[in-house]
This record gives sequence, structure tokens and C-alpha cells, in this order.
Amino acid sequence: MDVDGGGNKRVFQRLGGSSTDPKNKVCYHWRAGKCNRYPCPFLHRELPSPPIQPPNGTASSKRHHVFNAAAAGDPTVPRRAPNNTWGRPHAGRGGGGANNRVVRKMDKVCSYWLQGNCSRGETCKFLHSWSLGDGFSLLSQLDGHQKVVSAIAMPAGSDKLYTGSKDETLRVWDCQSGQCIGVLNLGGEVGCMISEGPWIFVGLPSIVKAWNTQTNMDLSLSGPVGQVYALIVGNDLLFAGTQDGSILAWKFNAAVNCFEPAASLKGHTLAVVSLVVGANRLYSGSMDHSIRVWNLETLQCIQTLTEHTNVVMSVLIWDHYLLSCSLDKTIKAWVTGQSGNLEVAYTHTEEHGLLTLGGMYDSESKPLLLCSTNDNSVRIYDLPSFAERGKIFSKMEIRAIQIGPGGIFFTGDGTGQVKVWKLAAVEAANPA
Repeated sequence: MDVDGGGNKRVFQRLGGSSTDPKNKVCYHWRAGKCNRYPCPFLHRELPSPPIQPPNGTASSKRHHVFNAAAAGDPTVPRRAPNNTWGRPHAGRGGGGANNRVVRKMDKVCSYWLQGNCSRGETCKFLHSWSLGDGFSLLSQLDGHQKVVSAIAMPAGSDKLYTGSKDETLRVWDCQSGQCIGVLNLGGEVGCMISEGPWIFVGLPSIVKAWNTQTNMDLSLSGPVGQVYALIVGNDLLFAGTQDGSILAWKFNAAVNCFEPAASLKGHTLAVVSLVVGANRLYSGSMDHSIRVWNLETLQCIQTLTEHTNVVMSVLIWDHYLLSCSLDKTIKAWVTGQSGNLEVAYTHTEEHGLLTLGGMYDSESKPLLLCSTNDNSVRIYDLPSFAERGKIFSKMEIRAIQIGPGGIFFTGDGTGQVKVWKLAAVEAANPA
């Protein structure tokens, strides 16, 4: 939306603003969830708002889809929460920061700008940028893959980034120079990839490849039927979600330096495309529209969630909650109810199908949700309010999101491009 300076000034004066100190006022329209000004001269946050620590400790550095190990010693995660603040601003918990603005600008990248010949400049109503919002910036673009980037992994403490693609290659990038330092031809499409300790695990058709980055050990884990779409580690087991609907598990035998088959979890009727672990539960999302909850001790299914009406593309643990997104255009937040079973606490609806979730914390330790959609964009939301921080755009669908250290995150899209983003530091609020 084009900004009308005069109109904004009149609204500003009607709300009793001072032209010398506008940032001491909270936007009335933002409180009502209706502000469409960008930028807005008023604060989109409540004051005072002291920094809040991450719930139950700091975020997990192991995998991008887990915010933290909430109640790691409690086998009932996600558990019942005393208050439900989903979907509305709440001071101190996802209610916003200095960069929290409801973005309403024309969210389409200018086709002439892409070709380098837009003559309208700043007056163009379309974006001359790959993002909308001022809370993050594009640092670099990594080119090399010829097809969709389906997986990104960055081992903790490593200076290497690993990307996998449906072009059947794994690329290794130097994080200092941004240069590709290795290409491995795998002979099959990469369906997923994770890092755990020194290990890199890659899901391929009918096999899981495992590399130890310290010893250069190369292992092949057989057993999957069809494409391996999801991998996760929990309770010293490696789990793989496969095309035939089963979840296979392996355990590493240090005595003989190999992964031995441990179990096969049956129940889903179509492919398992997403996995996440919370405390001693494994959660699996499937093309059969369901989420299954598995006890990691017994490896038995203890609940089946059927509220989604299309493929469950991604699952994630945050605080007390399980989050899930689907091609049915919804994100659902699940919490343990009075019965002891998971129930939907909140449903957020989008205009497009949802592909993958990622979670990170901003510089005020407030949680952010990254959610890619099949309109070639990523939404960035504060939790639990779902107030929009901004959007990231791409030429094709973004199928992979990976969180790195220090506010860095990565996206991989259908063109084969990997982009490196940096979350901006949030400016301290002016005293009231």
C-alpha cells in the first residue's frame, strides 16, 4: 500500500501524537489488529516491555524445527498451558517488538526490477526487494543447484553448510567465503537431511546415507521403501519417515561402527513427510492428513490427530505446544487437554497451502515462527500472537528453512537458490 504522508499526519494528530516524540505512543489501530500503515509512526508494542527470557531455557541449536526442549524431563510435552494467548497481542510474550508491524504493502516483487530495468524507482507500487519488513536482511545468495533445494543442514559449531537438492547432489559451502567447496553426486533425489553431532544424515530413495564429518566414515542404511522424506534423532535412535507410510528406526552400535535396525513403526496409510521429537514423544505428519503421537520408550502409537484436512507438511515443538502446518492452509497449535490427549488450542488460517515451519528467537528472546507457503513466500510471525513481522519472497516455492547461529537463517527454493538471511537487532524502546 502506498503511504500517504498527509493522511498519516492527520491520523497521527487525531490520536494525540506529538511530532517531536511519536514513539512514546502505542498505535490504536495496531491494538485493534487493523493497522495498515507501513511504516507506522506509532509503536506496535506495549510499553513498558522488559526483555523476556526464552521459555524453559534457550533455544535448541541442534535442529531448526525445535525451538527448545520444553520440559525435557516431562514425558507429557506438549502439556496443558494455564493461559491461551494465541492470536492476539500480549505484552511480554510475542506481543511485538520495535520491529513488529502488520505488513500491508503490495506484496509482489516487481517483474521489471527482476530484469534490472524498472523506471519507476521508489514510486513503483511493487517491491524492489526479496523481502518486506525491516526486521531482517539478505546477506548472500548461494547458486549451484539445478533443481529445488529440499534440505539444508548446518552442524552445531561447524563452519560448513550442507544443502541437498532434487538434482541428486549434496553441496558443501564454506560459511566464511560463501563458496561451494564440494559437490557429491548421490544418484537419487534428496528428500531430507539433518545433522546430529558429527553426523550428516541424508534421505534418498530407498536408503539413508550417513557421513561422519570427523572420521569421514560413510554408511548406507537400507530398509526404506520409496523416498525418505523426513529424518529425526530421539532417545538415541535415528528415525526415518518413508514413502510407504512406515517410520524406520536405527540405533548406532559403537562396537562395530554401524547403525543397526531397531524398529519399524506402522500406522500411517500414506507417506510420512515430517517428524519432530519432544521429550519422550515422536510426532509424525503424513500425506494421510493425520499426525501420530508415538511413545519413544515403547515405540507405540498413543494418539492419532485427524483435524487437518490435507497433507501435514511440517511439525514443530514450541514451549507447551505442538505446531503443525498443512496444505489445508492452516497452522494448528496443539496442547494437552484435561483428558490428557492433545487438543487444538488455536488455528491460524492462511490464503495458501503451507509447506514448512521453522522457529527462532529475536534479540529480545521472543519467539518467531517462519512459515513457507505455496505462493512462493515465507511469513514471519511473532508467537503466540501471530502478528506479522514481514515476508520473504522467491521465484519459486521455498521448501527448506534452516536456522543458524547469531540470528542467521537460510532458505532454499525451487530454482535451486539458497539465500542467507540475518535477523536484525531490535532497538531498545524509548522510556515511557
